[in-house]
Amino acid sequence: MIVPIYNGEADLPDLLNCLRSQTYPCDRVEYLLVDNGSHDRTLELLQSAHSADFTLRPLSENHIQSSYAARNTGIRAATGEILAFTDADCRPEPNWLIDLMQPFASATFGLVAGEIKALPGQTLLEQHADRQETLSQKHTLAHRFCPYGQTANLAVRRSAFEQVGLFRPYLTTGGDADLCWRVLRETDWQLHFAETAIVRHRHRATLNELRSQWRRYGKSNRYLHELHGVDLMHELSLPEYRYRLIRWLVKELPIATAKTLIRQAALVDMVSTPIGLICAKARATGQQQAKLPDSAKQIDRLTQDSSKPLTL
Repeated sequence: MIVPIYNGEADLPDLLNCLRSQTYPCDRVEYLLVDNGSHDRTLELLQSAHSADFTLRPLSENHIQSSYAARNTGIRAATGEILAFTDADCRPEPNWLIDLMQPFASATFGLVAGEIKALPGQTLLEQHADRQETLSQKHTLAHRFCPYGQTANLAVRRSAFEQVGLFRPYLTTGGDADLCWRVLRETDWQLHFAETAIVRHRHRATLNELRSQWRRYGKSNRYLHELHGVDLMHELSLPEYRYRLIRWLVKELPIATAKTLIRQAALVDMVSTPIGLICAKARATGQQQAKLPDSAKQIDRLTQDSSKPLTL
């Protein structure tokens, strides 16, 4: 199991507790936690986190600042046939690995995606994201171009990596979709959704965090558009934006306010549309500002001594 970590000092205690709590047999799994050039005490804590409860292998990826490069470091160091991924700010439930591994009993599955649910949140932004199931794999698995699983909760056969290469190490977002699309479109492997294999993740609690999240989604759209030659752009026109805002002011807000007063709705229902418009605007900004660097086209091979990296 592989986790890339950048400045994850605050997340490590809870993450390690979740890993210790896994019901999957501890003698059949190794946990590779890869520090990606952190400036806090992440690497120090990893190196001192040895435990008799499970096999923890701290690693470092200091050459490339990218979670995908860190994952590649973990993949190369791993000894298992099935490689599971999550993130440092995720909290896997105790049966996560057992439920994520079970579908691999079928020889047809090269990819298995588990579900991503929210950790408890208090702010209106967190409540809105929870209502929209922003983090759920159901959205990515229903992608109109090709389904994919997010690396916050994904497992991949080593054989699939051997066939299509690893993650693009210089890509900063969208690498999970890119990998899954290469596997599904270039091989015979299939993708399975393990809905009971659950990790919990925090929603963004502030406007700055929310805008940053949706700008990253926009950048991912642009990068994947350029890498795979498919139209993935999503952008509201100014007339559409104005229409939705006016509709909210004259219709949705009064109705939601009335329902809130009689306790048939919550405060978050009153602001759902403007929050959605903020997200749409941030995504459009990310699409407009993104520029895919040539280095991001590189696909690493599984073995470091390969003659040349793959490129598309």
